[in-house]
Amino acid sequence: MSETGPTMRRLSGASNGGSGGGKAAGGGSGAAAGPWEGGGNAARIRGVNVGIMDEKVLELVFRTLNWDPQSLCVVARVSRRLRAVAERVLWRELCVSRAPRMVAALTGGAPASAPAAGRIGGGWPALGKLLLFCCGAAGAAVPGHFAPVSRFSKTSGRSFLSRRCAGDLLFVSDPCEHAVAGAADDVGPYRGVFRGFMRSRTRAWLVGHRAPLEPRVRCPYCGARVWSMTAAGLAPRSASRRLGANEGCLEYFVCVSGHLHGSCWLARLSDSEGAGPDGSDADHASADEDDVGL
Repeated sequence: MSETGPTMRRLSGASNGGSGGGKAAGGGSGAAAGPWEGGGNAARIRGVNVGIMDEKVLELVFRTLNWDPQSLCVVARVSRRLRAVAERVLWRELCVSRAPRMVAALTGGAPASAPAAGRIGGGWPALGKLLLFCCGAAGAAVPGHFAPVSRFSKTSGRSFLSRRCAGDLLFVSDPCEHAVAGAADDVGPYRGVFRGFMRSRTRAWLVGHRAPLEPRVRCPYCGARVWSMTAAGLAPRSASRRLGANEGCLEYFVCVSGHLHGSCWLARLSDSEGAGPDGSDADHASADEDDVGL
């Protein structure tokens, strides 16, 4: 009992901030109170919390979850600190896991294992949403939705660049086909993203010719203002042919961050018309494509 009494008093002193109990145990010297000071205890607790929110720990957790985007959205809403980690690290890793070749191209050729060497216009969360979310078609009352599988291609992107903008790098998805009640044709929303849009020829032309920004349309991925490429005269006919759309039934927008979204009315093609001009378009484009899935 002679040893138990001082020990219990020291524990009691910790709960009271380490003042009174420490003096009773140490005869007023304060030496015994040191290890039980409130500040030291709080530091230990803070260390545990930091470990839980460590970036490497979170990466391991989400890698186990296969970078589930819905879980990532929930975690990012817990606190500002977790949101910062999600925006800087977790969304980036999700993008790499879903489209490694596309991310490497967009970040200036950095390998998929080190994508932080490049930058993404609009941020990693916006790119993650673009990879996984079909924006829908407001004009045809088609709502946005998660797309189970999407294919993005540089070959398709080249079809969306006018001659004056040749040299820009643009990835564009295949259209997501939707039947519309009362319409003979299906509507096909699609989306895409430029590499280094701030230095692109497309942006230089839009800014140099003072193309107006759309007053009522916003980017569905980052919320930024957009240009209408159709109104600016930068929508080539090759885009309609590439998508299999009816002539003159295509419209798309590009935001100031370099995200592209649009929709078209898809022409009904026979099986023989579905192949490329030489019947082997898919084989030539495979190296330029990335399949993205939930």
